[in-house]
Amino acid sequence: MDYHQDRFEDFSLMIYKEEKLFALLPANKKEDVVCSHQGLTYGSFILQESAKLFYTFEAFKSTLSFLYSKGIKKLDICVIPSFYNSIPSDELEYILFKANAKLVKRDVIMVIDYSHKLRFQKNRREGINKAKRNGLVVKMDGDYDAFWKEILIPNLSEKHDASPVHTLDEIKLLASRFPNNIAQVNVYKDDKIVAGTTVFLTKNVIHPQYVSANADKNVLGSLDLLYDFIVNDFNDEKKYFSFNTSSEEKGELLNQGLIFWKEGCGARSHVFNNYVLETDIYKTLEIKTT
Repeated sequence: MDYHQDRFEDFSLMIYKEEKLFALLPANKKEDVVCSHQGLTYGSFILQESAKLFYTFEAFKSTLSFLYSKGIKKLDICVIPSFYNSIPSDELEYILFKANAKLVKRDVIMVIDYSHKLRFQKNRREGINKAKRNGLVVKMDGDYDAFWKEILIPNLSEKHDASPVHTLDEIKLLASRFPNNIAQVNVYKDDKIVAGTTVFLTKNVIHPQYVSANADKNVLGSLDLLYDFIVNDFNDEKKYFSFNTSSEEKGELLNQGLIFWKEGCGARSHVFNNYVLETDIYKTLEIKTT
C-alpha cells in the first residue's frame, strides 16, 4: 500500500497470539475513526487459516480495546466478500452482530461461480459473434499505456468528470511488483485499441478492476468479446469471477442496466457489507456459551 501512502494516515494493525502473527487489520485513521483501509478495494480483519472462532473473538475484542486506548471512538470496517476466502470464515460477521455494529453500507456485487457456471445469454452471444465478424482481436499484451491514455482516462473524464483511482504510473508499478496478480487485456480492430480491462487476480478470484471501451462498443461488440475472453479463457483454476459493484449511494441505488448486462454473462448477486461500531463496546462484549 506504500504507493499511495501520502493519501492516507495509516493505522494498520498486526495482532499477535503468543508472539505469533494471528490477524491483520489494514486501516487508516480519520480524526477519531479508524477505517478498513480506504485505499484497498476490500480490507478487513484478515485471519490466518488456523484461526478459530473464540480466539478470533478475543483478538477482535483486544483490537477494540487497543483502539479505545488510543482515543479512537469508532471502527468503520468492511467484511471481505466470502468468495475471496480460502476457507469458510464468517467469524467477523458473527462478532459484529454481538457487538451491535451498525450496517451502514451494503453493495451488490455480481459474481460467476465456476462450479455452477451459467451460459452467456443470447444477447451476449450475439455481441460476441458481432465482434468476430468485425475482425476484433483480444490480446494479453500488457499495454497499460494504450488502455489508460486512449480509452479509460478519456471515458471517465467525459462521462463522469472523474479520473481512475490509480494513476497510470501507479498501476504499472503494482503490475511490476505483482506480475502474477495483475494483467492487462486489450481488444483491437485493425491494430487500434477499442476496449480493454485491467484484471486483478487472487488465489480464488478473477476481478476486472477497470473496464472500458470506445464509443463504438455496441456496434463492434467489443465488451462482449472482452468478457467472453476473461471469463472463459482467462480462468486458471479460479473459483469465481467478480464484476465490479453494481450499486451506488451505499447500496441504496441499483444500476439496473449494469446488473442486466452482467446477469447476461451468467453472474448472480453477492453482497459486500460495511459496518460501524463503537470501540468502547469491548468493555461489555461477550459470547454466551452452553
